Amino acid sequence: MAMVEERKHRTVLKFLGKLVLWIMLSTSFWYFEEYYKAHRLINNASSALNLFLTASILYSIGRYIMITLYKKRNEHKSVRGNFVLGINRLTAVLNTSTAIIAIMLALGIDPREFVTSLTIVAMAIAVTFREYITNMLSGLFIMFNDQLSVGDRVKIGGYQGRIVDITFSSLLIQDEEDDIVMVPNNLVFTAPMVNFSAHRSSLFYVRFELPLQTAVEVDQLEARIQKTLINHPYLTGDDDLHLKVVEIGKDYVKYKMDMHATSSSNKLHRQLENEILKEVLQFKREYDLDQ
Repeated sequence: MAMVEERKHRTVLKFLGKLVLWIMLSTSFWYFEEYYKAHRLINNASSALNLFLTASILYSIGRYIMITLYKKRNEHKSVRGNFVLGINRLTAVLNTSTAIIAIMLALGIDPREFVTSLTIVAMAIAVTFREYITNMLSGLFIMFNDQLSVGDRVKIGGYQGRIVDITFSSLLIQDEEDDIVMVPNNLVFTAPMVNFSAHRSSLFYVRFELPLQTAVEVDQLEARIQKTLINHPYLTGDDDLHLKVVEIGKDYVKYKMDMHATSSSNKLHRQLENEILKEVLQFKREYDLDQ
């Protein structure tokens, strides 16, 4: 929560900084008109900067209005989409495009003539980067609908895990081995996909690691966890709640437990995970005292 507030604070400060700079620059055009006319390079650079600041401020205002209206409209609904993420990404693209145009103007290049002269090159670039362009369009479509959302547990083709980010080129999925897999956005529409988090009963898992010597007592830990979770109000009761050995190392054993919660809420998953890990820590503490 503190990070969110800090991010909002930085966004407001950045907007105010751009607004103050734009006001000062716009005012200078009135008071130093003759100076700008006498110094062409400075005039071009100032005009380009003014264009970028004007567009960026308008983008920020439009972004704020659209997000506010969206949140107001859906304040009493359970929203799973990525509308805010999509707006933020789109604003970044618009700012970048405007910055490129502003740099051209500062250098005395007419963007229209530049684009016209590069028509053939642009066609070649479009063919070369066809996959990236289609991925970007697919990414925009994903961001502005509610099929997928950051935090969802999904299976796309042969990849399975939790979505940690959505970019223009790919979905970043954290798999069961805690590796980050970049899945091209196009795969969402060309391969079989299952969104486990789209349902009321949501699958999630808890992973932890214990020293190898505790493996002989792991049945006690399993019984303790089952006692904690049996008839838990936030679990569906459809799971056997058995610990599964994921990996055995030189001096450690990795375990995993799968279960279905009654909600796809990440907050609820973290709460349940915390309850289990507390039992694991208590078990480890008691084991160490007995040794």
